Amino acid sequence: MAQDAGTETRIKTDICVIGGGSGGLSVAAGAVQMGADVVLVEGHKMGGDCLNYGCVPSKALIAAGKHAHAFGTGGPFGVTVAAPKVDFAAAKDHVDRVIAGIEPHDSVERFERLGVTVIKEYGRFVSETELRAGDTIIKARRFVIATGSAPLVPPIPGLKDVPYFTNETIFDLRDRPEHLIIIGGGPIGMELAQAHRRLGCAVTVIEGDKALGKDDPELAAIVLENIRAEGVEVIEGAQAEKISGAVGTITVETGDGRQFKGSHLLIAVGRQPNLDRLDLKTAGVEPAKGGLKVDASLKTTNKRIYAIGDVAGGLQFTHVANYHAGVVIRSALFGLPSKAKTDHIPWATYTDPELAQVGLTEAQASKAHGDKLQVVRFDYGENDRARAELKTRGLVKVMVVKGRPVGASIAGAQAGELIQTWALAIANKLKMGAVAAMVSPYPTLGEVNKRAAGAYFTPRLFDNIWVKRFVRFVQRF
Repeated sequence: MAQDAGTETRIKTDICVIGGGSGGLSVAAGAVQMGADVVLVEGHKMGGDCLNYGCVPSKALIAAGKHAHAFGTGGPFGVTVAAPKVDFAAAKDHVDRVIAGIEPHDSVERFERLGVTVIKEYGRFVSETELRAGDTIIKARRFVIATGSAPLVPPIPGLKDVPYFTNETIFDLRDRPEHLIIIGGGPIGMELAQAHRRLGCAVTVIEGDKALGKDDPELAAIVLENIRAEGVEVIEGAQAEKISGAVGTITVETGDGRQFKGSHLLIAVGRQPNLDRLDLKTAGVEPAKGGLKVDASLKTTNKRIYAIGDVAGGLQFTHVANYHAGVVIRSALFGLPSKAKTDHIPWATYTDPELAQVGLTEAQASKAHGDKLQVVRFDYGENDRARAELKTRGLVKVMVVKGRPVGASIAGAQAGELIQTWALAIANKLKMGAVAAMVSPYPTLGEVNKRAAGAYFTPRLFDNIWVKRFVRFVQRF
């Protein structure tokens, strides 16, 4: 209920959600439909980074690049190769249309129809139980901080004097860059590098360590080999130490003295949580590395306040924010014990081929389980559908301990789709036999998972002398 005090409005509510990105919207929609009074505070764009600057526009641009790339890859299929005529501005129109198509689902109007009170202002804590948003003071039983993250801009000498893009601005660029330099070889950098290359841009990626360095190096190498083969220059182990130039003539100098020249610059070195406006000290909320200090139930040091998504300081993915929303709803609305875990969380990089991971990598599993670990592998080249589509460059690796998968890594076509089988298995503590018993339609890429599971049992069945003796015994009678 709202009360006016002069020009100031006061609201009491059950839950106040700060941030209208994926995680915040999930909490608001779930809570209000379950009977809670909900206030949502958003000072910028509904839908957050994912809809406006991240997942949605990047995948739309990747799709445009995929269609352009298809013009030059039809030869082995009997299709005449032709150079694509790319209208870069029209490709950005496609991006805008995709965003516009999703916007109503995340809009103020939809959430107000659900019963959420939406305040289009930035929020700032004025006490441990109150938040100011514009001229409104919100007193809530529970707060949920879901403010997301923003591009990290490193203090490279000269950068502040040079025009550059981040993922928040690159999708507004409608003139095709002649030569795009990207600083940062993580998922964002590599996805946008390949997409721009396929749309006709020269692209150089400069990475201070290893490109795609958070993934299994054997599988990352499969992806990088293909990206390089398409003409993207990927420079690893080169720290950008000086930047100079102007629009159309930008120079990046690395620590070893090399200079890389391009027309446009994109910074993609990581993310930082959006926390500056909140006055967290007033709320009794303590920071931690990469975000806020939270316990397993995602409560901050002020037990009335939860943090979800990127500000919780863990994996920075939209689906993690949505998962966190469910954890908070169970805790805040029903008072049930609810803890966030990470061992069942998958992620994917949408390059071509794709790269996906759930649970432990081979290196992590080896460190955690030692001699108890068995790694099973299956090559895409042994899959008939992959052969038909000439997508044979790819690999599935599954880390198994005592018959249960503890991690899976996939590089190859549709890896983001295929990893879901292993995410299901790990989340539900299934054994390898559950995947091996699955019947896959033929011919599909999904068979690679069944065959990988089968590879776990092959030595136990076909190389076991006791199995062979038993079969011979049975056949006698």
